[in-house]
Amino acid sequence: MTELDSTTPEPEEPRISTGSPGLDDILGGGLDPNRVYLYEGRPGTGKTTLALQFLLEGARQREPVLYVTLSETSRELRLVAKRHHWSLEGVSLFELVPPETTLDPERELTVFHPAEIELGETTKLIVNEVSRLNATRVVIDSLSELRLLAQSPLRYRRQVLALKHFFAERQCTVVLLDDLTAHQDDLQLHSIAHGVVTLEQHAIDYGAERRRLRVVKMRGIAFRGGFHDFTIETGGLRIYPRLIAAEHHRDFFGDFTSSGDPAIDQMLGGGLERGTNALFIGAAGVGKSSLALTYAIAAAQRGEHAVFYAFDEGRGTIEARARTLGLPLQTCVDSGLLRIQQIDPAEMSPGEFAANVRRSVETNGAQIVVIDSLNGYLNAMPDERFLTLQMHELLSYLGQQGVLTILVLAQHGLVGPMDTPVDMSYLSDAVVMIRYFEVAGHVRRALSVVKKRSGHHEHTVREFRLTSKGIQLGPPLTQFASVLSGTPQYIGDVAPLFGDADDRDG
Repeated sequence: MTELDSTTPEPEEPRISTGSPGLDDILGGGLDPNRVYLYEGRPGTGKTTLALQFLLEGARQREPVLYVTLSETSRELRLVAKRHHWSLEGVSLFELVPPETTLDPERELTVFHPAEIELGETTKLIVNEVSRLNATRVVIDSLSELRLLAQSPLRYRRQVLALKHFFAERQCTVVLLDDLTAHQDDLQLHSIAHGVVTLEQHAIDYGAERRRLRVVKMRGIAFRGGFHDFTIETGGLRIYPRLIAAEHHRDFFGDFTSSGDPAIDQMLGGGLERGTNALFIGAAGVGKSSLALTYAIAAAQRGEHAVFYAFDEGRGTIEARARTLGLPLQTCVDSGLLRIQQIDPAEMSPGEFAANVRRSVETNGAQIVVIDSLNGYLNAMPDERFLTLQMHELLSYLGQQGVLTILVLAQHGLVGPMDTPVDMSYLSDAVVMIRYFEVAGHVRRALSVVKKRSGHHEHTVREFRLTSKGIQLGPPLTQFASVLSGTPQYIGDVAPLFGDADDRDG
């Protein structure tokens, strides 16, 4: 018999799915088999649901799987499965707590009470059940009960190590659940486990609670670090891996994208290029959203897909604006080329929104994305300090996908000096400013392009008007002063200005 060369690498075992596509993506393909993993989090964070997804994936692969519960009853677990429309057929439940049906003579499961037996007996029962079923996937819920039985950290660690060695010999992948009810962080478990996933739930000042997870460690696996938002929906945890723009790139032509109005395209030096982003900034009601909607509709009329994310306005308001401007919004929506999605910032986390944008681009082929407005997106952020980082990553991703992104930002105030809630101008490839100004007792609007990285643009100020036939631009207002100071003044003749008829609010 020849001995194997010690330098010969062992063949790598294929990964196994966690049952969650999002978590598999974060881990770069799933878990290493035949290892012990730890899911930890406070009660209500979704550990049980995620663990059941792991076992259900094994059952789909026709593997023998086992759920050992020391804290919840089988009735509670079946109710969780029912609420998610799951069938637990193929999942063996081994209950070590006495439910209300303990005296039911028809009960099939063996029932023990951990408080009445020693820790060694409890672990022995678990070992015997795993051996009897020859299970390849096991979940133990939860370690807090074993910790109470152990009564000392040393004894607890020894028992967990013993379980780990037993499972390693059994060729079994194990998920341990810990509800973090211990008074101090139990780093002993972190050192024992092959991988650790932490789940968190945060209550914000207003709106639905936010949930997120983080992979703390994963031996031998390159994973996507940081926090990842997730929601608990019917069907299990929906995890939204943190967007990393560098992982997504495709070749595209950076040709011009027309607004549908030659005068606006001329001001922008031919139009806005694909793979860039533009910031439309101005006071409330000045016409930013109308200009953005014009771009989306023009794209749909060319046969391109566009998506309009509305944070601040309802769909009815957008449809009414389109009718007022004579824009064929409904025709574009009916064709499937334009999608309007209303976003509730109190209910949707930033990670979920980024995942929604990715689906629009990668699945629906969106070539123009409108975010109206950044003020609403800011309200969705748990901490406004992270808005710039999140938006930078999202804009980088969209740019590498060849998508034209239009951002709408409302400034505080209507006339006079304007206050901007967040400065996104340095991230923007183009900045279009729309201002109110007053002439002869009439309130008017002025449009100017103050920045365009990718090429030349007009440095003029033009009157901007919303009519029943869409947007209109006047000739350059050569005798215009103080437009950037926040108090625009027209000091020339009235002749270059539009007449007063057919002016609309936007």
